[in-house]
Amino acid sequence: MENIAWSAFDVLLIAATLSLAWASLTTEHLRRAVIFFIAFGLLLSLIWLRLKAPDVALAEAAIGAGLTGALLLAAVADHQKPINKKPDQKFSLADFVANTFLNLLFIAFAIVFGAAYTFALNEVNDSRLTDIVFQHLPGTGVTNPVTGVLLDFRAYDTMLELAVLLAAALGVMAIGKTRRDFVKPGDMERGLSQWLIPTLIILSLYLLWAGANAPGGAFQAAALLAAAGVVMRLTGYVDGGLPQGIWLRVLLVSGVGGFLLVSLIMMFAGRIYFDYPESWAGSLILLIESMATISIAATLVVAYLCGQPDTWFGGQQKENKHAD
Repeated sequence: MENIAWSAFDVLLIAATLSLAWASLTTEHLRRAVIFFIAFGLLLSLIWLRLKAPDVALAEAAIGAGLTGALLLAAVADHQKPINKKPDQKFSLADFVANTFLNLLFIAFAIVFGAAYTFALNEVNDSRLTDIVFQHLPGTGVTNPVTGVLLDFRAYDTMLELAVLLAAALGVMAIGKTRRDFVKPGDMERGLSQWLIPTLIILSLYLLWAGANAPGGAFQAAALLAAAGVVMRLTGYVDGGLPQGIWLRVLLVSGVGGFLLVSLIMMFAGRIYFDYPESWAGSLILLIESMATISIAATLVVAYLCGQPDTWFGGQQKENKHAD
């Protein structure tokens, strides 16, 4: 009976996920498409949870649905003219062929997606990379295999990912000043932010600390910390809580800088760059994760601000004015 219930749940989960994906791509209303996308991300996090990947599920819920959804909603708010199909537009044969092809392609994708999901749920073969990871995991100083892989076994890849995020932040700030002000928040929004922001920061610290032994880590912690910055931006802080000038630059480069610092320490100790001593491995990984958390969070907040905070231009902290 329990297996039947889970099977029914999986079928509904797959159907709802595919329906939201299709709806977000086909709707003509931008804001509705973003809302569908956020709901799609939340269901996708449930799929990762069903596949026994809680770390990926946390990242998907926090970044894929939460912060990405906030970025898209802000972009829609910046867009003044809605994009709608012209009422006098005629439906041609080319449109019919294109729509038919897209529908068949989506059906094929749905079949592949459902088959892959079912196969992953029923996969019980243990002779995979998992065994190798757990075999060498004690030498990393952590017990969470995801953290061990990201910060030890494939540390070079993670460092390059942070370098890509740094390049993205520099590209965003090259745009100029931050986007226009939002509507001035009311008393209720300010009251909610007074307990929501500290809660997000505490949860972020918990996920960072727990990442060594349980689902969590730098990316998940950074997403919650960035969410606190987004809330600050929405409640009147024009720079989202980011520091001024040189200190913001330090935060942005701290992720890559943490990796380089540890690699230099290993080099001067006569070891390979990311070959941590077993007695210091856990502490070094925590140091890298802490600096990466700050860097990723600052990058996400800068992306949400869509430009350089006013404090970079000598401005002072101020409350938002009503949007035009």
